[in-house]
Amino acid sequence: MDQLLVMLGAYLFVVLAIGVFLIICQWKIYTKAGKPGWACLIPIYNIVVLLEIVKKPVWWLVLLLIPVVNLVIAIIIMIELAKVFGKDGGFTVGLILLPYIFYPILAFGDAQYIGDQAEA
Repeated sequence: MDQLLVMLGAYLFVVLAIGVFLIICQWKIYTKAGKPGWACLIPIYNIVVLLEIVKKPVWWLVLLLIPVVNLVIAIIIMIELAKVFGKDGGFTVGLILLPYIFYPILAFGDAQYIGDQAEA
């Protein structure tokens, strides 16, 4: 029983550490885009700010509440997130399939927010 509790504690610690690291990454991405980093901590508002970063209308938040449609919208948001930071389609695939690797690359790498220039 004691060994099970130790394993459970270790698992919870690892999950918490990964969660905190991803929050730090998201905070950094928001600040790179000129938005307040603390916005990533507020539920719902963090999605509103993310939609502003990727230049999508706020009403897309409603689409994220619809099952199956939310998957498509989330992929579109990841595509646009890669674009506004000057990354290509390969990086988008990485954001979708390996977010634990590509979010830190986006946050702490040399990617710069280009915003409106991404459309040009």
